[in-house]
Amino acid sequence: MKHEVIEFFSNSDLDSLLEDSNRIRDLHWGKVVTYSRKVFVPLTNMCRNTCSYCTFVKDPNSEEANILTKDQVIDIIQEGQNKGCKEVLFSLGEKPERRYPIAKRALKKIGFDTMVDYLKEVCQLTLQKSNLIPHVNAGTLSLEDIKKLKPVTASMGMMLETTSKRLTKKGQPHYACPDKMPVQRIRTLEKAGVMKVPFTTGLLIGIGETFSERIDALKTINRIHKKHGHIQEVIIQNFQRKPDILMKNSPEPSKEDMMRTIATARIILSPDISIQAPPNLSNSHLDLLNAGINDWGGISPVTIDFINPQHSWPHLEDLKKGSEAKGFKLKERLTIYPKYQKKLGFVSNKIENHICALADNDGLASDQHLEVI
Repeated sequence: MKHEVIEFFSNSDLDSLLEDSNRIRDLHWGKVVTYSRKVFVPLTNMCRNTCSYCTFVKDPNSEEANILTKDQVIDIIQEGQNKGCKEVLFSLGEKPERRYPIAKRALKKIGFDTMVDYLKEVCQLTLQKSNLIPHVNAGTLSLEDIKKLKPVTASMGMMLETTSKRLTKKGQPHYACPDKMPVQRIRTLEKAGVMKVPFTTGLLIGIGETFSERIDALKTINRIHKKHGHIQEVIIQNFQRKPDILMKNSPEPSKEDMMRTIATARIILSPDISIQAPPNLSNSHLDLLNAGINDWGGISPVTIDFINPQHSWPHLEDLKKGSEAKGFKLKERLTIYPKYQKKLGFVSNKIENHICALADNDGLASDQHLEVI
């Protein structure tokens, strides 16, 4: 049966697959495609993992390595608020203090033992100093970490990327990366569900995984969501070559591969899970609407995409017109999807007032910023 499923999704007629995925998307999400107006705060670019495809992480001994100060964070957030942003995306390397003494000393110098403790502090500052809502991508987290962060965040995220243990072996992209062991990432997804955290996850395709392994990752996400009901969106992200990474000569996924994977995700995953594809990582991103996506993710008028710095955000007016040409209305959402804003136990008291101030009756952004970014 497993072989038949793999065969169906990997080799069936693409047009038929797209027709099925579009039908599911249209039935549950309609002809609306959303995005979140955000600021991207790279809290630290140090990380204990050394993934072969990553350009974000810097060696702790490099002059480029840093931990942003509170003042730097607040400056970014306030500029974002002035530009109509609603979301603060905190992205950071995973647990650098556990591997590098220099990172541990840097944290101690500003009064913190762990990056999670510092992250909690800057999320609290965000709520005190602005009307923006924090979303954190902090990688694998313990139950205690999630308990610390939930009161000061609206949502959290961590890309599952893959469930392939094979990719952790020597010569593979996740070799010697403790937080990229699939079991660790799966445990974080489970713990987030136990804690009722609206959660974003996804696949990174083109890093050496097979199509069968992609299907396994999607099924894993769906199984956990069926148990806890907390996965609000799944991102299908395509690997991009960069000149300063070990995988700089590796092939990128084709457009057809991307569309087939998105369609597969839409069919396998529960229809209430949003499917997102980054619009800045494809020259033909509008065609991805034909694969079954209903969300473009975060787009910033203030900060670059620090994970893929060579790819600029699309102009919002172009994205609006392009989406409309495909038959979709572009709307701005919050970092927490509408269904979770009123779902019992999913929103902390500290966050609730911020959400109410920013959301309309449908749970989308009450102040729709659709001018050019």
